Amino acid sequence: MRRNLLLGAGLLGLVLTACAPGSSADQKLTLTGSSTVAPLIGEIAKRYEAENPGVRIDVQTGGSSRGLADASQGLADIGMISRGLKAEETDEFQGFVIAKDGIGLIVHADNPVATIRDDQVVDIFTGQINAWQALGGSQAPITVVNKAEGRSTLELFLKYFELENSQVQADVIIGDNQQGIKTVAGNPDALGYVSIGAAEYDIAQGSPIKLLPVDGVAATTNAVQDGSFPLSRPLTLVVTEPPTGLAEDFINFAQSEQVHDIVRAQNFVPVNASLAQAKQETEPAATAN
Repeated sequence: MRRNLLLGAGLLGLVLTACAPGSSADQKLTLTGSSTVAPLIGEIAKRYEAENPGVRIDVQTGGSSRGLADASQGLADIGMISRGLKAEETDEFQGFVIAKDGIGLIVHADNPVATIRDDQVVDIFTGQINAWQALGGSQAPITVVNKAEGRSTLELFLKYFELENSQVQADVIIGDNQQGIKTVAGNPDALGYVSIGAAEYDIAQGSPIKLLPVDGVAATTNAVQDGSFPLSRPLTLVVTEPPTGLAEDFINFAQSEQVHDIVRAQNFVPVNASLAQAKQETEPAATAN
């Protein structure tokens, strides 16, 4: 009888331990979304896991739209988006900025074109300019590389250049930044646009691409940091409820100075914020493209 009571007490203790907040059963987070944010969060997650044994953080990409949808449907604890929340999204989501980035135009490193006006970008992407010769380059036709639907990079690009996606005459449709960089690196006549941070990182690794200025401003992380670059954006973590427990602790960690070296190593701009005082950046309301 005594043995049965002890066994029962032991089993009850295991059940209570497994269900207790902070136990190993609770020490998992799933984040999904932006392909720009995912590599950064992946590196931050590795450091967090190293400092918190027993914690597992699963980071999945798929685009900002997926991040919002998964967070909304409870398929992810935290969504990742490479923009601010839209005004109409703030009733459902709360956002926490972890870094800033810009969107830059990229061409092959051997392309002689060094500058491009905003109106020329519009003409190229709408099919009015078809050859590099119009920009002082070769007679080769321009390969227009556009982003796939559901990517916030596409949405912000269209918004800045006042375009509808239906107007874009694309030769190639790409998903994440790496696909865009590889496409342009492999085609001397291509023109695309990707995260400045991702492009600078790959250029430093020897990728044969270069960034073109936007509105006369060099596409660099420094220009994003000082506010002079016209096409910049916040990188944001989103949740549907005020975060608690592991989610709260991880968001605080991702915003802290403890990861600023990781942010800079990926050519993004660190932000100084805390979960309690974070200001949620929002985008003006816009129709979906």
